[in-house]
Amino acid sequence: MSNMFKVFDVSGSALSAQSVRLNTIASNMANAQVGSTTEEGAYRSKQPVFQTVMDQLNPNSSTMPVRVMDIVESDAPARAKYEPAHPQANEDRYVFMPNVNMVDEMANMISASRSYENNVEVMNTTKQLLLRTLQLGQG
Repeated sequence: MSNMFKVFDVSGSALSAQSVRLNTIASNMANAQVGSTTEEGAYRSKQPVFQTVMDQLNPNSSTMPVRVMDIVESDAPARAKYEPAHPQANEDRYVFMPNVNMVDEMANMISASRSYENNVEVMNTTKQLLLRTLQLGQG
């Protein structure tokens, strides 16, 4: 029975990881139109790196919770955009825009949202199974 409760640990850790992923996507989207005078100063797209964590207490366990190991910054170049009237335009009249691709971010957001919803569903199904098991013991 205690192994059934590990499902909550795994799903809970996955919910937390997907929440970080959604927040990172939101940050990327919020900064997608923020210009800079220099390429180095332009916002860079960020992505979380997930890692599964082996159960240190029980090496024979098949459950592996998920955690965010790191959040990495993209090394793709910023986009130089010719905007002579922009207040942040450099002496060549260019503004450096973030390397955020909104289509990729939207697809990533849909994927993260569905993963989050799936883990909520796993937790709800497990809870219902445990409650039914307890009801069997009452009868």
